[in-house]
Amino acid sequence: MNWNKLIRQGHRWLSLIFTVTVIANVIAVATGQTMEWLYMLPLPPLLVMMITGLYMFFLPYVRKTQGQRPKPSEV
Repeated sequence: MNWNKLIRQGHRWLSLIFTVTVIANVIAVATGQTMEWLYMLPLPPLLVMMITGLYMFFLPYVRKTQGQRPKPSEV
């Protein structure tokens, strides 16, 4: 499997997990059932999404400096 495709797919799934954890936080705050660990729940997927997002952002620039053209499916 292509690493770029795997990273993109993982980034998409992590965004879904992140969205669910944020919604859970909003519901908990709205109902008044706040738990300290619930506030930290979105942070791990957000950290991994930041890393994979930066990778995908800089990938075309790195390829350009190496003389490679980005594939149309990866742009």
